[in-house]
Amino acid sequence: MVIGAAVLLFIASFLDTYSAAGFELNSNAWENLGVGFGMYLGGVIGGALIVVNHCLPQPRKVIGLDLGTVGTAFAVLSAWSLFWTLVDVPEGGSAAAGLILGFIAALLLAAGAIATPLVPALQAALLPAPSPAAPQPYGAQPPGGYGYPGAQQPGQPQQPYGGQPQPGQPFGGQQQPQAPAPAADFSPFWFAVPVPRPLFPEDGSQTPIAELAPGTWYLAVEQRGAALVAQTQDGRRGVLQDTSGIQRG
Repeated sequence: MVIGAAVLLFIASFLDTYSAAGFELNSNAWENLGVGFGMYLGGVIGGALIVVNHCLPQPRKVIGLDLGTVGTAFAVLSAWSLFWTLVDVPEGGSAAAGLILGFIAALLLAAGAIATPLVPALQAALLPAPSPAAPQPYGAQPPGGYGYPGAQQPGQPQQPYGGQPQPGQPFGGQQQPQAPAPAADFSPFWFAVPVPRPLFPEDGSQTPIAELAPGTWYLAVEQRGAALVAQTQDGRRGVLQDTSGIQRG
């Protein structure tokens, strides 16, 4: 909505602003730089700032002001100025297509800018968010591969965490496949769950404290048998009891 209104406003700036009966006027907004740059181009710049701010992963600020807020102010000011220009037409003349279409476009632009933070449907990202990069735990590469002991070396097929180890393949550095890895050999790693799964308190309570969502990376800080102690992005820690099919970073 904002993009379409900004394009329409820019096109309107090249159309005739006024008309007079019996006279042929070829005057558009750019004949008066105050009108062209102040009202028309100002609204286009406001729309561009709103779109750019909407495309960024995190809102950006300039001299302490959010780009979206600045863009909204430009859009509202453009609509306000064009409204009074449309009302105060010089005597003997009338508003032409450029002024009428420009006011409609500026009004749509201002409405879209104001409605964006209020209507959930308009808050959807224009570009898909990139997958978060999986940083190495605590800034170090653990010996023998990334993640828990027994991780596959480069060139070996990937095995989901929690699956059954292949015959003859040690799990966690132990010869017995079902024995949990000792705490001293465990290295923290990042992981994602395939489906939403509850995170339970470390004291053994069965009341979930959080739910892990697919598409988000979580940090495994400890292994307890087949379960993992995971840390969410807000710092909460709990036990992930179902670790089947998780994706390691």
